[in-house]
Amino acid sequence: MSRIGKLPITIPAGVTITVDDSNTVTVKGPKGEISESISRNMELSTENGVLTVKRPNDNKENRALHGLSRSLINNMVIGVTTGFQKNLEINGTGYRAQLQGTTLVLNMGYSHPVEMPAPEGITFEVPAPNRITVKGISKQKVGQVAADIRAVRGPEPYKGKGIKYDYETIIRKEGKTGK
Repeated sequence: MSRIGKLPITIPAGVTITVDDSNTVTVKGPKGEISESISRNMELSTENGVLTVKRPNDNKENRALHGLSRSLINNMVIGVTTGFQKNLEINGTGYRAQLQGTTLVLNMGYSHPVEMPAPEGITFEVPAPNRITVKGISKQKVGQVAADIRAVRGPEPYKGKGIKYDYETIIRKEGKTGK
């Protein structure tokens, strides 16, 4: 039995979950609405404000999809209630970020500023010129947008310059004099 898949999902107050015939789960909450298509093999049941995901048998595919389906639904519930965010830090002389409307403008030492418009459902915040916060209700979208921003200029190991996650530690290398 899947340790993650068998855990029940408690539905908080103010959140409604609807499942249609094709196993498309729609979650509505105070921060918005999100929907995801779940495998048809998974059986979803709601009782007393608790949603459970069950698999019909122990086939390899069903065992793999059991925990995944539960995690996707749980992330949707968390997303519409509290939301997700990723924090990024910019290190380097002259490297900075600024917000122009909903577009994030990055000056990262290139000959031109890099402009990144906010995708639908994602908001950017720039509390300081060297900090970026990506917020949204979809964990997948927030993570992908943060990874795209980091890819503009990833951290390099010699001076640590570039964009990194706030929890990330850059393993530094010695330069030419390190013999």
